Amino acid sequence: MTHPSSDSEHAESGAADDDAGTACVIVFNASDPSGAGGIAADVTAIASVGAHALPVVTGVYARDTAEVFAHFPLDEDAIAEQARAILEDVSAQVFKVGFVGTPEAVSVVAEVAADYADVPVIAYMPNLSWWDEGQIDLYLDAFRELMLPQTTVLVGNHSTLWRWLLPEWSGERSPSARDIAKAASEMGVPYTLVTGIPLPDQFIDNVLATPQTVLGNEKFERFEAVFSGAGDTLSAALAALVASGTDLAGAATEALAYLDRCLDAGFRPGMGNVVPDRLFWAQPEDDPGEPTPEEAQALQVFDMPAPDTKH
Repeated sequence: MTHPSSDSEHAESGAADDDAGTACVIVFNASDPSGAGGIAADVTAIASVGAHALPVVTGVYARDTAEVFAHFPLDEDAIAEQARAILEDVSAQVFKVGFVGTPEAVSVVAEVAADYADVPVIAYMPNLSWWDEGQIDLYLDAFRELMLPQTTVLVGNHSTLWRWLLPEWSGERSPSARDIAKAASEMGVPYTLVTGIPLPDQFIDNVLATPQTVLGNEKFERFEAVFSGAGDTLSAALAALVASGTDLAGAATEALAYLDRCLDAGFRPGMGNVVPDRLFWAQPEDDPGEPTPEEAQALQVFDMPAPDTKH
């Protein structure tokens, strides 16, 4: 007969083996109380795609679903201690870097990433037009000089990356994804995922490129709604897929398809922008119909009306 402790040890060993197969992504981002972007978007998207997030909070937004009113950065030592504490315990397969708030925070995150040089870094540059112009310039300069040399894949909207990386662009046409990728590569970035490139007939293109070639692209019909959190959602999903072992081109295709579904199922929780539904697959597809007598009785116990509408 097997000793009870042996069964327990076997169960614990099996659980550990299962857990070892879950990819981990360490994310650096600000807390967003609207749940549209920031750490909330990272954690939900990464979990939805099948990986585990290690969230390092770099600051706090004061914002609603329509606009950002302020940002309160954390001290860089607090950011460093969060990251180093978890990385000494858990192995991360990918670093995902969002908005970290200050040049000093950028320096800290870049220093941590440099200590794990074999781990890919996926960096997302959001639109910072809500911020003070002087602060924007200082932040972008620090990110260009310190973070981009550590970055494996840079993710950003076409107009955002154009204004940042090609401010002196004077061509008759707008820069292509390869033009932007070339500018990023001069700072050490091998791959750039450029989103929201305008196309005719209300379509947009999303292109993964290097200076030499286009590795893949996905075209989608433009949504009429204005969304908050799309970029964080995409970059977090991409990070999770890469962490799980998907090749970069395949991960970009899957992440873009995932974002498209999130936006298609998006909802408006407040009076502002639409929020991507990163758990669209968990919503019921069919009308549950009338409850059984037992269900109706149980609902009455809690003084709740029986559900008669579709979610």
